[in-house]
Amino acid sequence: MMSSSEATPSPAQAPNGSGEMFDRIAPRYDLLNRIISFGIDQRWRRLTVKALALPKSARVLDLATGTGDLAILLAQMHGDCTVVGLDPSQRMLEIGRQKAERVGLASRITMQHGAAESLPFEDGSFDAVTVAFGIRNVPDRLRALREIQRVLVPGGRLGVLELSEPPSGLMGAAARLHVHHFVPWLGGVLSGVREYRYLQQSIAAFPPASEFVRLMEQADLCTVHATPLTFGVCHLYVGSKSGQGVLR
Repeated sequence: MMSSSEATPSPAQAPNGSGEMFDRIAPRYDLLNRIISFGIDQRWRRLTVKALALPKSARVLDLATGTGDLAILLAQMHGDCTVVGLDPSQRMLEIGRQKAERVGLASRITMQHGAAESLPFEDGSFDAVTVAFGIRNVPDRLRALREIQRVLVPGGRLGVLELSEPPSGLMGAAARLHVHHFVPWLGGVLSGVREYRYLQQSIAAFPPASEFVRLMEQADLCTVHATPLTFGVCHLYVGSKSGQGVLR
């Protein structure tokens, strides 16, 4: 899962994790995600939506929205909410717009180009913010988390879904084999590019759960929880902005 410019640069020009890199893999991104994760990624997204405990008529910002899987799921699970999906990849956003139109949700989902470190929204614009498989691609994570805290309403929640370096043990060894070898190989074969090697590298470079929790708290997000999913190959982080309606 590699959630993430008009012209597509060559592989040598597209920095790892950049919008341009995701422009290159956009056409087969969804297919690769389903195959690589065996479909479990959609269950993880549902858990994220439930953890937000959204109020009625909620306004939600989905950062690193990619092709809009989580944005669409948010709108489907909460029929009265509106979602803004923001991503640095123009091609991923275009695919997301097409998907939202096909399922009849274009009126409630807006796709917008932008970066997490500099959000083009006023303070307190959203009841919740989500980031699925994208925070590890953000160069300045603390700045992005502070921007998220800024645009949340008091009591608003942040849900971050992110892959983790598989733990030790038998299942962890199998997961490491899958992530370190099978994923880059299959991604290269099916997509025709080598960017999926970056997936393994970015997971290995992402901080442990306890360290990322401290980073969220450093950004003035409170009551932060980190829940390991599927033998610890993924974590769901949930925090809130101080004020009425904080996490229960």
